[in-house]
Amino acid sequence: MRKNVNYFMVAVLMLTVSISCKKAVTAEKEVTVVTEDVISSVKALGFSTTNIVAEEGGYIVEGDIFIPANELKRSLNGAFLRVGETEQYRTTNLVTALPRVITVALSSKIKASVYGPVLDEVVSRYNAENLLITLLRVSSGANITFDNANGNYLASAGFPTAGGDPYNLVKVNTRAIGSGTSTTFINYAATIFAHELGHCIGFRHTDYMDRSYSCGGSTANEGASTIGAILIPGTPAAADPNSFMLACIGSGLNRPFNANDKTALNYLY
Repeated sequence: MRKNVNYFMVAVLMLTVSISCKKAVTAEKEVTVVTEDVISSVKALGFSTTNIVAEEGGYIVEGDIFIPANELKRSLNGAFLRVGETEQYRTTNLVTALPRVITVALSSKIKASVYGPVLDEVVSRYNAENLLITLLRVSSGANITFDNANGNYLASAGFPTAGGDPYNLVKVNTRAIGSGTSTTFINYAATIFAHELGHCIGFRHTDYMDRSYSCGGSTANEGASTIGAILIPGTPAAADPNSFMLACIGSGLNRPFNANDKTALNYLY
């Protein structure tokens, strides 16, 4: 989700989305440049080419999705994006081996005194749905770790692996999100965390095909996708301005799971 001054919107992701909503951890530091070949590859993968941002080891697209540089040339054998509809969508890969406990943790770089209650709220929101995935907060060695980051985004994450594991890293720009102890702050930050965790388990943006009602974007055919944008049955064919998986969110806004989000979560898990 990202910040849009004209609409007083804060993008929880950044200025764009990816195969791994932020940066996969790599052993090497690579210098990346947005070339015409990169733009063509991003489009072929099924993502918006607006505001591609070079990151160490890859690129951030659609505001909060990280594509590793070595993923840009994947063969185009995935599902096609459906454009011009507003239902909710999932990636081709999902978390498997269900039922399953997914552990989550804050890294030592994030203040537990501030963000511990935020992560607890995320765990509570997901577990209240009685899904086949159960979240469990641990102190370290988690399946999904929330780590501190700097950049022009509030948070970023990735999509599940081909082996059925959730994406293991959520980058959080705590300086941009801020801090506090009020219920308003906890719910706002929890909405951002829950959104990124949604990517980790296979959710794409509800409004990936038309960001105009979320953060001022425009409708554009994004082409074929190896990541997948597969319709989740039972979700609405009309605009859903309250979904927790919208690309942009108003500053301080709380988006708990609405009825359509719950339908999507229960259909997948």
